Amino acid sequence: MSTSSGKQPASGGGDPAPKPSRRVFSPEYKLAMVAEYENAANGEKGAILRREGLYSSHIIEWTRARDAGQLGQVGTPVTDSGTAAVGARVKKSAEQIELEKLRRQNEKLQADLKKTRMALDIMGKAHALLEELSESADSDSQPRRS
Repeated sequence: MSTSSGKQPASGGGDPAPKPSRRVFSPEYKLAMVAEYENAANGEKGAILRREGLYSSHIIEWTRARDAGQLGQVGTPVTDSGTAAVGARVKKSAEQIELEKLRRQNEKLQADLKKTRMALDIMGKAHALLEELSESADSDSQPRRS
C-alpha cells in the first residue's frame, strides 16, 4: 500500500528495494556493441562488457541475430574506425543463410526424386512381370488342338 507521498510505509514489512526494470536495447546499440566487441583486442573485450554492464551472452545473441538479419536494417552503423563494413556483412550473412537453406532444400528434393525414380522402376518391373504372367496364363488356359 502506498501513501500520498509515494513512499512505502514503514509498517508494510515488504522489500524496500524497488523492483528492477528490464533493460531494452535498440538495434543500433546492439550493432554498435557487437562491432566494438569484435574489433577489440582479446584483453579489452571484458572491459567493454563491464563498462556497458553486459554479459558475453548478450554479444553472442546479438551477433547471431545480426548474422541472421534479424536486427533490422536501420541504416549502416559506423564503427569506431569510421567504416561502414557491418552493414555489408549483414547482407552477406543473410545471403549465406538463404544459400544454405536452399542447398538443404535441394538435397531433400534430390533424395525425394531418387526415391520416386526407384519406385517408378519397381512399378515398371512389376507391370512387366504381371503382363508376362497374364500372357502365360492365357496360353495355358487355351485348349490345345492336335
